[in-house]
Amino acid sequence: MVTPLLSAFYFGSVEHYRLLAQHPRVVIDTGEHYVRQSYRTRTRIVGPNGPQDLSVQILHDHGNKMPMREVRLSSAETWPQQHLHAIRSAYGNTPWFIHYIDDIEEVLTAPHERLIDLNRATMRLGMRWLGLSSEVEIADEFVESTDGLLDLRSTFHPKKPLPERVEAVAAFPQTFADRHGFQARVSLIDLVCNCGPEAAQRLLS
Repeated sequence: MVTPLLSAFYFGSVEHYRLLAQHPRVVIDTGEHYVRQSYRTRTRIVGPNGPQDLSVQILHDHGNKMPMREVRLSSAETWPQQHLHAIRSAYGNTPWFIHYIDDIEEVLTAPHERLIDLNRATMRLGMRWLGLSSEVEIADEFVESTDGLLDLRSTFHPKKPLPERVEAVAAFPQTFADRHGFQARVSLIDLVCNCGPEAAQRLLS
């Protein structure tokens, strides 16, 4: 079985966790260059007004390319509080919200300095919620040799179609489906708040 090679991600889409559930090992490349408007800094939730992207604010280095492991979070803006407010507005009335919001608040308000630290914390949280035990290998240097790896670093992107080797998660109950229909490729937060203990099973159905 090939091993997925992924970029780091913020909370991650349901498809990220489907990959983690399907494979005993994944590799996260933290030596690659940071890319804007990607899963590295954004996750999609669904609120009363429809889909909404939550974007992490970082410190920019005047357009210079930076390895992911060196990207630092901005503390000048109140983005963690804005994300928490949006999540509460979107999922406050879902059946399982109360079981997850304390974890979400704890990871968002923790004093992470680097983007990769936040990414890893949200990934560990998602894996704990789902009971996943996949081995996650963190590569500090850019992974050049992809032998035996399924390289998804540039193709697994919120603005691109799902890569061929990444299967979409099937439709599951969503609070605002009556208004907006089922919204695919959403954050894991959407799945757990709507499905609770059934989330892991839904990933693979």
